[in-house]
Amino acid sequence: MVDRRRRRTASGTGPLGYEVRSGPAMINSGHIEIVDLGYENPDRPRLGLEVMTFAQLRSRTRARVASSPIRADFHQLTVIRSGRGTAMIDFVPQDCRPGTVLHIRPGQVQRLPARPDGRLAGLDAIVLLFTADFAPHMSRVTSLLDLEFGPTALAAPVSEREGLHQAAAELEAEYRLLGTRDETATRLSAELLRQLLGVLLLRIARLPCPSGAGPAGVNQVFRAFRREVERSFAATRDVQDYAARLGYAPRTLTRACLAATGRTAKQFLDARVALEAKRLLVHTDLAIAAVGRAVGFSEPTNFGKFFARETNMTPGTFRAKERS
Repeated sequence: MVDRRRRRTASGTGPLGYEVRSGPAMINSGHIEIVDLGYENPDRPRLGLEVMTFAQLRSRTRARVASSPIRADFHQLTVIRSGRGTAMIDFVPQDCRPGTVLHIRPGQVQRLPARPDGRLAGLDAIVLLFTADFAPHMSRVTSLLDLEFGPTALAAPVSEREGLHQAAAELEAEYRLLGTRDETATRLSAELLRQLLGVLLLRIARLPCPSGAGPAGVNQVFRAFRREVERSFAATRDVQDYAARLGYAPRTLTRACLAATGRTAKQFLDARVALEAKRLLVHTDLAIAAVGRAVGFSEPTNFGKFFARETNMTPGTFRAKERS
Protein backbone atom coordinates (compact mmCIF):
# COMPACT_ATOMS: atom_id res chain seq x y z
CA MET A 1 0.00 0.00 0.00
CA VAL A 2 1.34 3.38 -0.86
CA ASP A 3 0.59 6.95 0.18
CA ARG A 4 0.05 8.74 -3.13
CA ARG A 5 0.88 12.34 -2.29
CA ARG A 6 2.92 14.29 -4.82
CA ARG A 7 4.81 16.73 -2.60
CA ARG A 8 6.63 15.11 0.29
CA THR A 9 9.30 15.87 2.86
CA ALA A 10 9.86 13.72 5.97
CA SER A 11 9.23 10.01 5.74
CA GLY A 12 8.57 7.01 7.99
CA THR A 13 7.10 3.54 8.07
CA GLY A 14 3.33 3.47 8.36
CA PRO A 15 0.54 0.93 8.76
CA LEU A 16 -0.54 -1.72 6.28
CA GLY A 17 2.83 -1.90 4.58
CA TYR A 18 2.77 1.57 3.02
CA GLU A 19 5.16 4.46 3.51
CA VAL A 20 3.86 7.57 5.26
CA ARG A 21 5.36 10.86 4.20
CA SER A 22 4.43 14.19 5.75
CA GLY A 23 4.39 17.17 3.42
CA PRO A 24 2.36 20.21 2.40
CA ALA A 25 -0.48 18.04 1.08
CA MET A 26 -0.90 16.09 4.33
CA ILE A 27 -3.15 17.52 7.02
CA ASN A 28 -1.11 18.04 10.18
CA SER A 29 -2.85 19.90 13.00
CA GLY A 30 -0.10 19.39 15.56
CA HIS A 31 -0.83 15.80 16.46
CA ILE A 32 -2.69 14.12 13.61
CA GLU A 33 -1.93 13.05 10.04
CA ILE A 34 -4.58 12.21 7.46
CA VAL A 35 -3.43 9.16 5.55
CA ASP A 36 -4.47 8.35 1.98
CA LEU A 37 -3.70 4.81 0.84
CA GLY A 38 -3.49 3.35 -2.64
CA TYR A 39 -3.07 -0.40 -3.04
CA GLU A 40 0.47 -1.58 -3.69
CA ASN A 41 1.83 -4.83 -2.29
CA PRO A 42 5.56 -4.15 -1.69
CA ASP A 43 6.47 -7.85 -1.37
CA ARG A 44 4.32 -9.26 -4.21
CA PRO A 45 3.67 -6.39 -6.64
CA ARG A 46 1.56 -8.40 -9.09
CA LEU A 47 -0.75 -9.82 -6.42
CA GLY A 48 -3.95 -7.97 -5.53
CA LEU A 49 -4.01 -9.45 -2.03
CA GLU A 50 -1.99 -8.94 1.14
CA VAL A 51 -2.56 -10.96 4.32
CA MET A 52 -1.16 -10.30 7.78
CA THR A 53 -1.97 -10.72 11.43
CA PHE A 54 -3.12 -7.73 13.46
CA ALA A 55 0.06 -8.13 15.52
CA GLN A 56 2.11 -7.58 12.35
CA LEU A 57 0.01 -4.54 11.57
CA ARG A 58 0.66 -3.16 15.05
CA SER A 59 4.41 -3.68 14.72
CA ARG A 60 4.49 -1.73 11.46
CA THR A 61 2.44 1.23 12.63
CA ARG A 62 3.75 4.36 14.32
CA ALA A 63 1.69 5.44 17.33
CA ARG A 64 1.02 8.84 15.78
CA VAL A 65 -0.38 7.30 12.62
CA ALA A 66 -2.34 4.58 14.43
CA SER A 67 -4.91 7.08 15.67
CA SER A 68 -5.13 8.97 12.38
CA PRO A 69 -8.01 8.75 9.89
CA ILE A 70 -7.17 6.46 6.96
CA ARG A 71 -8.90 6.38 3.59
CA ALA A 72 -7.97 3.59 1.20
CA ASP A 73 -8.88 2.59 -2.36
CA PHE A 74 -9.07 -1.15 -1.58
CA HIS A 75 -11.07 -3.55 0.59
CA GLN A 76 -9.93 -4.37 4.11
CA LEU A 77 -11.29 -7.35 6.04
CA THR A 78 -10.41 -7.97 9.68
CA VAL A 79 -11.51 -11.29 11.20
CA ILE A 80 -11.16 -11.11 14.99
CA ARG A 81 -10.51 -14.24 17.02
CA SER A 82 -9.88 -12.67 20.43
CA GLY A 83 -9.25 -9.30 22.07
CA ARG A 84 -11.28 -6.11 22.37
CA GLY A 85 -11.09 -2.65 20.90
CA THR A 86 -13.07 0.06 19.11
CA ALA A 87 -12.73 0.91 15.44
CA MET A 88 -14.15 4.07 13.88
CA ILE A 89 -15.61 3.65 10.39
CA ASP A 90 -17.12 6.66 8.66
CA PHE A 91 -17.33 8.35 12.07
CA VAL A 92 -19.36 5.54 13.66
CA PRO A 93 -17.70 3.55 16.49
CA GLN A 94 -17.64 -0.21 15.97
CA ASP A 95 -17.09 -2.57 18.87
CA CYS A 96 -14.44 -5.21 18.10
CA ARG A 97 -14.59 -8.47 20.01
CA PRO A 98 -14.22 -12.21 19.36
CA GLY A 99 -16.32 -13.10 16.32
CA THR A 100 -16.40 -9.57 14.86
CA VAL A 101 -15.73 -9.15 11.15
CA LEU A 102 -14.90 -5.62 9.95
CA HIS A 103 -15.32 -4.88 6.25
CA ILE A 104 -14.04 -1.48 5.17
CA ARG A 105 -14.77 -0.65 1.55
CA PRO A 106 -12.81 1.62 -0.78
CA GLY A 107 -13.35 5.28 0.04
CA GLN A 108 -14.50 4.79 3.62
CA VAL A 109 -12.65 6.64 6.38
CA GLN A 110 -11.47 4.53 9.30
CA ARG A 111 -9.43 4.60 12.45
CA LEU A 112 -7.80 1.29 13.31
CA PRO A 113 -9.18 -0.69 16.29
CA ALA A 114 -7.82 0.88 19.46
CA ARG A 115 -7.97 0.63 23.23
CA PRO A 116 -9.54 3.37 25.39
CA ASP A 117 -6.08 4.96 25.84
CA GLY A 118 -5.80 5.40 22.06
CA ARG A 119 -3.16 2.72 21.47
CA LEU A 120 -3.83 0.01 18.91
CA ALA A 121 -5.83 -2.85 20.36
CA GLY A 122 -4.17 -6.17 21.17
CA LEU A 123 -6.33 -8.19 18.83
CA ASP A 124 -5.71 -11.74 17.68
CA ALA A 125 -7.00 -11.21 14.15
CA ILE A 126 -6.27 -11.81 10.48
CA VAL A 127 -6.23 -8.71 8.27
CA LEU A 128 -6.78 -9.02 4.51
CA LEU A 129 -6.22 -6.20 2.04
CA PHE A 130 -7.36 -6.80 -1.51
CA THR A 131 -8.44 -5.06 -4.68
CA ALA A 132 -11.89 -5.47 -6.17
CA ASP A 133 -10.31 -7.15 -9.22
CA PHE A 134 -8.66 -9.85 -7.13
CA ALA A 135 -11.91 -11.16 -5.62
CA PRO A 136 -13.49 -14.16 -7.42
CA HIS A 137 -16.45 -13.43 -9.67
CA MET A 138 -19.38 -15.05 -7.85
CA SER A 139 -22.79 -13.43 -7.51
CA ARG A 140 -22.91 -13.59 -3.70
CA VAL A 141 -19.36 -12.30 -3.43
CA THR A 142 -20.11 -9.46 -5.86
CA SER A 143 -23.09 -8.42 -3.73
CA LEU A 144 -21.00 -8.49 -0.56
CA LEU A 145 -18.28 -6.34 -2.11
CA ASP A 146 -20.73 -3.86 -3.61
CA LEU A 147 -19.43 -0.43 -2.63
CA GLU A 148 -22.94 0.86 -2.07
CA PHE A 149 -24.32 -1.75 0.29
CA GLY A 150 -23.49 -3.85 3.29
CA PRO A 151 -22.65 -3.31 6.95
CA THR A 152 -19.11 -2.49 8.06
CA ALA A 153 -19.26 -4.73 11.13
CA LEU A 154 -20.79 -8.18 11.51
CA ALA A 155 -21.01 -10.39 14.58
CA ALA A 156 -20.45 -14.07 13.81
CA PRO A 157 -22.54 -16.46 15.92
CA VAL A 158 -20.52 -18.93 17.95
CA SER A 159 -21.61 -21.72 15.58
CA GLU A 160 -19.99 -19.90 12.61
CA ARG A 161 -16.75 -18.77 14.22
CA GLU A 162 -14.66 -21.91 13.88
CA GLY A 163 -15.23 -22.18 10.13
CA LEU A 164 -14.72 -18.45 9.66
CA HIS A 165 -11.47 -18.41 11.61
CA GLN A 166 -10.19 -21.53 9.84
CA ALA A 167 -10.87 -19.96 6.45
CA ALA A 168 -8.95 -16.81 7.44
CA ALA A 169 -6.08 -18.83 8.93
CA GLU A 170 -5.77 -20.95 5.77
CA LEU A 171 -5.52 -17.78 3.69
CA GLU A 172 -2.81 -16.42 5.97
CA ALA A 173 -0.84 -19.69 5.88
CA GLU A 174 -1.04 -20.00 2.08
CA TYR A 175 0.02 -16.37 1.66
CA ARG A 176 3.12 -16.92 3.82
CA LEU A 177 4.18 -19.84 1.61
CA LEU A 178 4.07 -17.83 -1.63
CA GLY A 179 7.73 -16.84 -1.53
CA THR A 180 8.94 -20.40 -1.03
CA ARG A 181 7.70 -21.84 -4.33
CA ASP A 182 8.85 -21.78 -7.94
CA GLU A 183 7.18 -19.59 -10.57
CA THR A 184 4.64 -22.18 -11.74
CA ALA A 185 3.63 -23.13 -8.20
CA THR A 186 3.40 -19.44 -7.27
CA ARG A 187 0.91 -18.81 -10.10
CA LEU A 188 -1.20 -21.73 -8.89
CA SER A 189 -0.94 -20.45 -5.32
CA ALA A 190 -2.21 -17.04 -6.40
CA GLU A 191 -5.28 -18.67 -7.93
CA LEU A 192 -5.72 -20.79 -4.81
CA LEU A 193 -5.61 -17.62 -2.70
CA ARG A 194 -8.35 -16.14 -4.89
CA GLN A 195 -10.54 -19.17 -4.31
CA LEU A 196 -9.77 -19.23 -0.57
CA LEU A 197 -10.78 -15.57 -0.41
CA GLY A 198 -14.04 -16.56 -2.11
CA VAL A 199 -14.64 -19.21 0.56
CA LEU A 200 -14.08 -16.68 3.33
CA LEU A 201 -16.34 -14.10 1.64
CA LEU A 202 -19.10 -16.68 1.21
CA ARG A 203 -18.88 -17.52 4.91
CA ILE A 204 -19.15 -13.80 5.69
CA ALA A 205 -22.07 -13.42 3.27
CA ARG A 206 -24.15 -15.90 5.25
CA LEU A 207 -23.59 -14.18 8.61
CA PRO A 208 -26.69 -12.48 10.01
CA CYS A 209 -26.97 -8.88 8.85
CA PRO A 210 -28.42 -5.93 10.77
CA SER A 211 -31.95 -5.28 9.56
CA GLY A 212 -31.95 -3.57 6.17
CA ALA A 213 -28.16 -3.51 5.94
CA GLY A 214 -27.49 -6.42 3.63
CA PRO A 215 -27.77 -6.52 -0.15
CA ALA A 216 -30.16 -9.47 -0.16
CA GLY A 217 -33.00 -7.43 1.33
CA VAL A 218 -32.52 -4.33 -0.81
CA ASN A 219 -35.31 -3.75 -3.31
CA GLN A 220 -34.51 -2.99 -6.94
CA VAL A 221 -35.94 0.53 -6.87
CA PHE A 222 -33.78 1.50 -3.90
CA ARG A 223 -30.72 -0.12 -5.48
CA ALA A 224 -31.20 1.93 -8.66
CA PHE A 225 -31.78 5.10 -6.64
CA ARG A 226 -28.71 4.57 -4.52
CA ARG A 227 -26.50 3.99 -7.54
CA GLU A 228 -27.76 7.20 -9.11
CA VAL A 229 -27.18 9.04 -5.84
CA GLU A 230 -23.56 7.84 -5.80
CA ARG A 231 -23.09 9.27 -9.29
CA SER A 232 -24.89 12.56 -8.80
CA PHE A 233 -25.25 13.61 -5.15
CA ALA A 234 -22.81 16.51 -5.63
CA ALA A 235 -24.80 17.77 -8.62
CA THR A 236 -28.38 17.60 -7.31
CA ARG A 237 -30.20 16.98 -4.04
CA ASP A 238 -33.66 17.13 -5.62
CA VAL A 239 -35.52 13.81 -5.38
CA GLN A 240 -37.63 14.76 -8.40
CA ASP A 241 -34.45 14.87 -10.52
CA TYR A 242 -33.63 11.30 -9.54
CA ALA A 243 -37.20 10.15 -10.10
CA ALA A 244 -37.17 11.59 -13.62
CA ARG A 245 -33.84 9.98 -14.46
CA LEU A 246 -34.95 6.56 -13.19
CA GLY A 247 -38.51 6.68 -14.52
CA TYR A 248 -40.25 6.48 -11.13
CA ALA A 249 -42.56 8.78 -9.26
CA PRO A 250 -40.89 10.55 -6.28
CA ARG A 251 -43.26 8.79 -3.89
CA THR A 252 -42.10 5.42 -5.31
CA LEU A 253 -38.51 6.31 -4.43
CA THR A 254 -39.58 7.34 -0.96
CA ARG A 255 -41.48 4.09 -0.37
CA ALA A 256 -38.45 2.09 -1.54
CA CYS A 257 -36.11 4.07 0.72
CA LEU A 258 -38.40 3.69 3.72
CA ALA A 259 -38.55 -0.07 3.15
CA ALA A 260 -34.75 -0.39 2.81
CA THR A 261 -33.48 2.16 5.33
CA GLY A 262 -36.37 3.58 7.35
CA ARG A 263 -35.66 7.02 5.86
CA THR A 264 -37.35 8.97 3.09
CA ALA A 265 -35.58 9.46 -0.23
CA LYS A 266 -34.75 13.05 0.71
CA GLN A 267 -33.40 12.03 4.12
CA PHE A 268 -31.27 9.31 2.53
CA LEU A 269 -29.91 11.72 -0.10
CA ASP A 270 -29.08 14.40 2.47
CA ALA A 271 -27.37 11.83 4.70
CA ARG A 272 -25.14 10.76 1.80
CA VAL A 273 -24.15 14.37 1.10
CA ALA A 274 -23.42 14.94 4.80
CA LEU A 275 -21.25 11.79 4.95
CA GLU A 276 -19.13 12.95 2.02
CA ALA A 277 -18.77 16.37 3.63
CA LYS A 278 -17.60 14.69 6.86
CA ARG A 279 -15.05 12.63 4.95
CA LEU A 280 -13.67 15.70 3.19
CA LEU A 281 -13.57 17.78 6.38
CA VAL A 282 -11.51 15.15 8.17
CA HIS A 283 -9.59 13.66 5.27
CA THR A 284 -8.50 16.79 3.37
CA ASP A 285 -7.17 20.24 4.13
CA LEU A 286 -9.76 21.91 1.88
CA ALA A 287 -11.24 25.12 3.20
CA ILE A 288 -14.77 24.67 4.52
CA ALA A 289 -16.19 26.67 1.61
CA ALA A 290 -14.35 24.36 -0.82
CA VAL A 291 -15.79 21.30 0.94
CA GLY A 292 -19.23 22.83 0.48
CA ARG A 293 -18.62 23.36 -3.23
CA ALA A 294 -17.38 19.79 -3.59
CA VAL A 295 -20.71 18.44 -2.32
CA GLY A 296 -22.85 20.84 -4.35
CA PHE A 297 -23.21 24.08 -2.38
CA SER A 298 -22.27 27.28 -4.16
CA GLU A 299 -22.79 29.39 -1.01
CA PRO A 300 -20.80 28.62 2.15
CA THR A 301 -23.67 29.86 4.33
CA ASN A 302 -26.08 27.33 2.83
CA PHE A 303 -23.56 24.55 3.32
CA GLY A 304 -23.07 25.55 6.94
CA LYS A 305 -26.83 25.51 7.60
CA PHE A 306 -27.24 22.14 5.87
CA PHE A 307 -24.35 20.56 7.76
CA ALA A 308 -25.55 21.89 11.11
CA ARG A 309 -29.04 20.53 10.43
CA GLU A 310 -27.67 17.08 9.57
CA THR A 311 -25.05 16.79 12.31
CA ASN A 312 -26.02 19.29 15.02
CA MET A 313 -22.65 21.01 14.73
CA THR A 314 -20.93 23.41 12.38
CA PRO A 315 -18.39 22.13 9.82
CA GLY A 316 -15.58 23.82 11.74
CA THR A 317 -16.63 22.27 15.04
CA PHE A 318 -16.90 18.84 13.44
CA ARG A 319 -13.44 19.11 11.88
CA ALA A 320 -11.86 20.23 15.16
CA LYS A 321 -13.62 17.47 17.12
CA GLU A 322 -12.54 14.69 14.75
CA ARG A 323 -8.93 15.89 14.66
CA SER A 324 -8.53 16.21 18.42
